Amino acid sequence: MAAATIVHDTSEAVELCPAYGLYLKPITKMTISVALPQLKQPGKSISNWEVMERLKGMVHSQQFSTLRISKSTMDFIRFEGEVENKSLVKSFLACLDGKTIKLSGFSDILKVRAAEFKIDFPTRHDWDSFFRDAKDMNETLPGERPDTIHLEGLPCKWFALKESGSEKPSEEVLVKVFAKFGEIRNVDIPMLDPYREEMTGRNFHTFSFGGHLNFEAYVQYREYAGFIQAMSALRGMKLMYKGEDGKAVACNIKVSFDSTKHLSDASIKKRQLERQKLQELEQQREEQKRREKEAEERRRAEERKQKELEELERERKREEKLRKREQKQRERELRRSQKRLEKLQAEEQKQLQEKIRLEERKLLLAQRNLQSIRLIAELLSRAKVPAAGPRRRRHRPRPLKRGWRQSAVCPLAAAYKAALMPRMAAPARQAAVVLCRARW
Repeated sequence: MAAATIVHDTSEAVELCPAYGLYLKPITKMTISVALPQLKQPGKSISNWEVMERLKGMVHSQQFSTLRISKSTMDFIRFEGEVENKSLVKSFLACLDGKTIKLSGFSDILKVRAAEFKIDFPTRHDWDSFFRDAKDMNETLPGERPDTIHLEGLPCKWFALKESGSEKPSEEVLVKVFAKFGEIRNVDIPMLDPYREEMTGRNFHTFSFGGHLNFEAYVQYREYAGFIQAMSALRGMKLMYKGEDGKAVACNIKVSFDSTKHLSDASIKKRQLERQKLQELEQQREEQKRREKEAEERRRAEERKQKELEELERERKREEKLRKREQKQRERELRRSQKRLEKLQAEEQKQLQEKIRLEERKLLLAQRNLQSIRLIAELLSRAKVPAAGPRRRRHRPRPLKRGWRQSAVCPLAAAYKAALMPRMAAPARQAAVVLCRARW
């Protein structure tokens, strides 16, 4: 369907359902064909934009609502133009049909033909002949006779419940809109059925060029008269929506009679059975998904538990390793402290032994000094000379003969020798030497 267009003149609009701002507006389209001359010079072409501007200038003070190229070939360019009102179509055709266009740079003139747009809409003869000749139709049954209208290109937003805040179409609104032509037996909006696309393999969500979501619908009337009135009212019309602010937009919709027995009892029952099967299948899929999800959750729980156990085992090993390391560290520290203690004890023992040895040495030296003193005293007492008597001249003594014992001849020599003994303490030796020399 074409995009919705802004409507400036709503004087020809017919009420459809004013409560929802829906109206019917006549289609005011025309087709314009411009014959192109044979291009004799290579590389030279005719500008479609220039042709379009010339067409717009041919309608004098009037303006096209829309003008677009529907087909372009080497022989002709076909345009589709639309005007605001039905009454303007004839005046536009009078200005365009049979006229010519002279383009700059071309010697040939371009002929223009214009005609009112031929609407593709079924007639009463079409549906009467179809249902009469169809072998699988029973005109006594609803849905198998001309009672259902098939609508395509309806904007979703225009048929949505206002208080719902959603842009999905509502069957309730659809019934209220088309109940104007007669009592409605049944309606169906395929896009509202979540299983319909899977059942039919079709996509019921369609977009217009304006980006708005459109939908298709089936409206079944209880009486043939309602069907006739609806088809007659929709012929040559497009749907118009008028907002609360007074602005209006219109879009083309496709209207046809249903030839597929869509709303027959058999088709409805068949769809219900298919829907039930799909629901059961969906339930099975949901159950399968639930089981798979539970299995996945169990697997993840087992994996988490396994990871936790592995983490605990790693933690235990780390703690064990740390404990062993600390134990080894304590043992090393203990060994070091033991070695330090033993070394300290050995040093203390060595110092004690050295102290004892020094004390013993001191004691020994004291004993030797005492012995030396006693020996010297004894020698001195033996070497005393009489105090009285004349003083003799001193003379050098004769040297002793070899082999004589000096101690027997001279006590002082023995004392002198004893004083020079290496085992005598130094002070004692010095004292003995001094005394011996003095006596000598």
